Amino acid sequence: MISQTKSTTTGPRHLKGAAVVIAAATAAALLAGCSSSSDSSSSSGGKPKDPLAAPPAKADTVVVGSNNFPESIVLMDVYGEALKSKGIKVSYKPDIGTREITYGLVKNGSLTVLPEFNGSLLAYLDKTAAPTTVEAATTAIEAKLDPKLTMLDPATAEDKDSVTINAATAAKYHLTSRSTIADLAKVGSEIVFGGSPEFQNRQQGLIGLKSQYGLVPKSYKPLDAGGPLTVAALKSNNVQAADVFSTDASVAREKFVVLQDPKKLFGFANVQPLVSKTGLSAAGVAALNAVSAKLDTTALLALDDQVQNQKKDPLAVAQAWLKSVGLG
Repeated sequence: MISQTKSTTTGPRHLKGAAVVIAAATAAALLAGCSSSSDSSSSSGGKPKDPLAAPPAKADTVVVGSNNFPESIVLMDVYGEALKSKGIKVSYKPDIGTREITYGLVKNGSLTVLPEFNGSLLAYLDKTAAPTTVEAATTAIEAKLDPKLTMLDPATAEDKDSVTINAATAAKYHLTSRSTIADLAKVGSEIVFGGSPEFQNRQQGLIGLKSQYGLVPKSYKPLDAGGPLTVAALKSNNVQAADVFSTDASVAREKFVVLQDPKKLFGFANVQPLVSKTGLSAAGVAALNAVSAKLDTTALLALDDQVQNQKKDPLAVAQAWLKSVGLG
């Protein structure tokens, strides 16, 4: 049973992946397609199983799952392979679906470990939560978690909305990944900013960028929510800065620069394992916490780049990273 006290870092992350609502049949098909044969059998009538009716994890096996987007899958492999390196028996259920499905599977014991993004999980559990510190966010998420579940140590790695600039803008104004949004604000009157239409009217958008950092761009170009239109406009220099998800594969591919957000305008978005309290040994807890201690945003960007841009196998990428940091 997990009894240790964990660190306190959590907060809202953008909702990434498929639509928030998935039909049960679609989720069941996803679960069946990535499960062992014993987990994926259908009823005699040929109808797909309810994904939340999956059998509980075996007592001697830690089941690690992921949501349905590439970053979640590679994180599943990273945490799972760290457990295997300690001699712990692990099985994987990748690409299951959205949080509505995966949270329920951890809750009912079908999954033992799910790499989460604490801010998104908090937003899912309590849509009214608006923590201003990591400590307040932790209190909020713990208050809403099912009592059978807990969060382990968070990583410093985050994936959230960000102010991102292209390479030409970074070079022109001598900005680096260590620079802050306040540094860009000094030349805000010279830049065009791109993002979703809604970003113009959000506190976690232009309103907050002005009130928190004094950033007022020359103009704003409505595009999409960190998607291909935004990336293309930033690449072509039609906009010089944009709202891009901080570990999007385009950041590494196009040599974009994500600026620091010291005032946490975009909230908290740390990678953090959600686990069953009774599903892990002390050695398993220690193995997962050791991964989180090593995993920063730069490392997460590199993992995403290898999987999404270089098309490498997520499992091989995870194994190589763990070896590089002494955990493989």
